[in-house]
Amino acid sequence: MSSSTITSSDSLERLTWTWQGHNINYTVQGKGEPLLLIHGFGASIGHWRKNIPILSKNGYRVYALDLLGFGASDKPPLDYTVELWREQIKDFWKAQINQPTVFVGNSIGGLLSLMLMSTYPEITKGGILINCAGGLNHRPDELNWPLGLIMGVFAKLVNSPVTGKFIFNSIRQKQRLRRTLYQVYCDRNAVTDELIDILYQPSCDTGAQQVFASVLTAPPGPTPKELLPQVEHPLLVLWGTDDPWTPITGSKIYQERANRGENTQFFPINKAGHCPHDENPSKVNQLILNWLTTTL
Repeated sequence: MSSSTITSSDSLERLTWTWQGHNINYTVQGKGEPLLLIHGFGASIGHWRKNIPILSKNGYRVYALDLLGFGASDKPPLDYTVELWREQIKDFWKAQINQPTVFVGNSIGGLLSLMLMSTYPEITKGGILINCAGGLNHRPDELNWPLGLIMGVFAKLVNSPVTGKFIFNSIRQKQRLRRTLYQVYCDRNAVTDELIDILYQPSCDTGAQQVFASVLTAPPGPTPKELLPQVEHPLLVLWGTDDPWTPITGSKIYQERANRGENTQFFPINKAGHCPHDENPSKVNQLILNWLTTTL
């Protein structure tokens, strides 16, 4: 199996698919059984630049798309929810793939993968969850006082036409993005200028601030605990051990599922944070390829 890594997201071919009148950015590489990669909050297909070439060179046709509102996809003024993105992905699958697919998701992308597997089992062969989010945002009962109060006030300020733009412009600055990534990446060398640009450039698009505000105030969606009993297909769960956003303690439900022999494999990724596919791609790529070869 090849283990080389790609050096730039520029080598990913950018294609356009129209969904409900909106342009959706996507890419595809390779030949073979289909994989569909789903990014997390604020990310895009560029976040998979270290994974797509390796997976596609090892016998898979690898798709990745920018969720509506993110990356190079359109950013219309809508109410953004995980259900909206679930339907976007399902329709993309029907238009571009149309055969049972392995869904691979990081963070929110992991939650969307679970939603697709539980709601539309006929379109999937399995799922790979990488530091799967517990919701689109924090649930009220997950935040203790005073953090719950602080987040409530912050959400109102971000959604305000008076203060929202100022707060968003402050948050999206490259220096602020770098400091945030230093909190969620264990290896600071992985926080490159290219990674900062992948996150920064879409934030300059018209409508980006409204998308941010909508997502921050949206319902969190179903929990993994609610979805997992409905998942019939095999699961591979990978988790960075040092993730402050979705701590590895939240992976207990997957570890228990694996221990019960319920068609689930779980692997911790040591000394990695919220995005181990980007921080330690050689390890993650190898685990994915091994699982695909031995399980499906």
